[in-house]
Amino acid sequence: MPSEPNHVLEFPGGYTRSTGPVIGRFLTELRAGRIVGVRTAARKVLVPPLEYDPATGEPTLTTPDQTSPEPSYDFVEVGPAGTVREWTWVEEPRKNHPLDRPFAWALIRLDGADTSLVHAVDAPVKAMRTGMRVWPRWRSDRVGSITDLECFVPEVSTIVATVRTEYTVTPGAALARYLDALTREVFLAGRCPTCESVYVPYRLSCPQCGSVIEEELEVGPAGTVTTFAINNLPDPRAPQVPFVSAYILLDGADTPIIALLSEIPSDQVTEGMRVRAVFEGGTVKWFAPEREA
Repeated sequence: MPSEPNHVLEFPGGYTRSTGPVIGRFLTELRAGRIVGVRTAARKVLVPPLEYDPATGEPTLTTPDQTSPEPSYDFVEVGPAGTVREWTWVEEPRKNHPLDRPFAWALIRLDGADTSLVHAVDAPVKAMRTGMRVWPRWRSDRVGSITDLECFVPEVSTIVATVRTEYTVTPGAALARYLDALTREVFLAGRCPTCESVYVPYRLSCPQCGSVIEEELEVGPAGTVTTFAINNLPDPRAPQVPFVSAYILLDGADTPIIALLSEIPSDQVTEGMRVRAVFEGGTVKWFAPEREA
């Protein structure tokens, strides 16, 4: 265990220093919720602003002209958004860190700047990446300090929208007859008098030749899986995840129906397997493998 410190260096009342015209302007702008840099003679914008160009050592004061007889600094508002250039992860924040949960220190190139600002990014580690766009999160009680800028957060790139609508379906004559037959655990189909194709669900006209269908017949309840899909997203109608949805060609029919397939592990479902309808509550609950007698 590390020993407790037995030496303390402290300035009673805090250490007071002047900010100067550049850092003072930078901190004043932070208090107002803005970020500024300073433009050098080479037209580079330094953030945070500096009194001297680090590339040349020359002052960043602009040359006086007729409208500005005295040398001055060319302050430029940047951001507020920026791009993460580099980052490192902090899994266990320390006492004086800006956040009390895991975060990233990052070099952030603010829009309009030519240098990067070091600051914290509040985001999950799996979301952190070089090139990600971030925006500042400001403190409400700003006082003129770099901590007025609490941290940066990822740009909003996706939203989750709740999609829900309620509606009532009124079945037509053909569908009403089909649904009524299901309450009796019967699949009702129709045979075309011209092409003799058998359609399920029952319908009043042939989709191929347009002939009126009058002949009704029962098909199934057993059938064959023609193709299927394994679904890994939850569905309130499914028994579990993953679940299988399959196209099933009922015995005696020429067109398949789509239904849930259950009572078998999803990795054991095969094309061509025989299945039988399981009825519950006046409708088809799902299909299950056909058991040998």
